[in-house]
Amino acid sequence: MKVLITGGAGFIAHHLIGKILKETDWEIVTLDRLDYSGNLNRLHDLITHDVEFTQRNRVNVVFHDLKAELNPMICKKIGNVDYIFHLAAGSHVDRSIENPMEFVLDNVVGTCNILNFARTQNDLKRFIYFSTDEVFGPALGGVKFKENDRYNSTNPYSATKAGGEELAVAYENTYNIPVSIMHTMNVFGERQHPEKYIPMCIRKIRDGEVIKIHSDSTKSIPGSRHYVHVEDVADATLFIAKMTKFEKSETRCPKFNVVGPEEFNNLELANFIADVQNKKLKYEMVDFHSSRPGHDLRYALDGTKMMKLGWEPKPVRDRLQKVVEWSLTNSRWL
Repeated sequence: MKVLITGGAGFIAHHLIGKILKETDWEIVTLDRLDYSGNLNRLHDLITHDVEFTQRNRVNVVFHDLKAELNPMICKKIGNVDYIFHLAAGSHVDRSIENPMEFVLDNVVGTCNILNFARTQNDLKRFIYFSTDEVFGPALGGVKFKENDRYNSTNPYSATKAGGEELAVAYENTYNIPVSIMHTMNVFGERQHPEKYIPMCIRKIRDGEVIKIHSDSTKSIPGSRHYVHVEDVADATLFIAKMTKFEKSETRCPKFNVVGPEEFNNLELANFIADVQNKKLKYEMVDFHSSRPGHDLRYALDGTKMMKLGWEPKPVRDRLQKVVEWSLTNSRWL
């Protein structure tokens, strides 16, 4: 078997590469342009510390920016593949608000280009598109969105992820590409970009800095999320990729919510990270929802479908404690 992973030097993708190296004999091609999010040091650390050094020859890195179509030379370097995992994307809400066209090019045009490559494959078993909970918009009043609920994007990032997702659906309906879509939310773990909430909290608490807690307009109700560890996301990806039977209603482009087992509000999460470090949390409640357009107080997905299929994530608090301890030991990633 041979797999193509886009954005292979990114946070989630490099953990997926590690999972594949440990649990399969598949050959891996990663496609990356190494920009804001991509970092080859992730792959170096992974191969050096997390998997056997002898597995390095199973990973081939191809440099390419998906804003451009895959030309014949790039296609030849990749060769024929059995699976495509499309993770490459712009993924930061603030930057999407500042420069929406950048995200249109990365997340819509880039998806179209990799889908066009998928059309050239002779026996593609599955194309998995990584989407986000944010395509559904804010989850008010305790709502948890199911896989096929209506979309309600509230910022350019989520809108472009929804656009790429709809392209993936269209390519299955038009060209019979076997597409599956994963919605993930608030993935955390080792070697995450330091701009993200959990590594940012780890660093600021370590250094005695004040953390701003995203809350409602009264500055009394913190925002909340379901957090899931990146290793669980990688495990769910292979679980979905290896599925051969789907419900009749889902024979075309099935969708799957991969969601953490426990909901944290931002203050609870920061306090947990502080407790692991044996430090007192310094924080300020801030009305981000009103002062920063495009940010929502609560997101939530319904993970019932994956549970019924036989997949569940591991307890999040154990995972989170290990990430805090690992990050403090490997502080260069903060």
